[in-house]
Amino acid sequence: MSRNTRINALLLLAVAALAVLPLVLGLGDHKEEPFAGADAEAETAITEIEPDYEPWFSPLYEPPSGEIESALFAVQAAIGAGVLAYYFGLRRGRRQGAERAVATARRDASEGD
Repeated sequence: MSRNTRINALLLLAVAALAVLPLVLGLGDHKEEPFAGADAEAETAITEIEPDYEPWFSPLYEPPSGEIESALFAVQAAIGAGVLAYYFGLRRGRRQGAERAVATARRDASEGD
């Protein structure tokens, strides 16, 4: 097994552990919404500390349900992942192209001798 394969397998195992361990260990069982987002957690903490707190502004768009909000977040994450994948793929393609160009130039130079 190559070094890259072992690293990829360990990374995949770590990601799976991060996804499964909170469920297995029962983290958040004492909460009404165990896996609420950071915004909801912050709102809860603020209202506990300062019940009369008034937000400075309101959202520009409030989705009609939590499912739609989750779907919009997933679309946002997918677009971000696509942009990153495109960037890294483009970078790798350019590097491979440069390596091929150097190899071709060396081969042509050695054939010319």
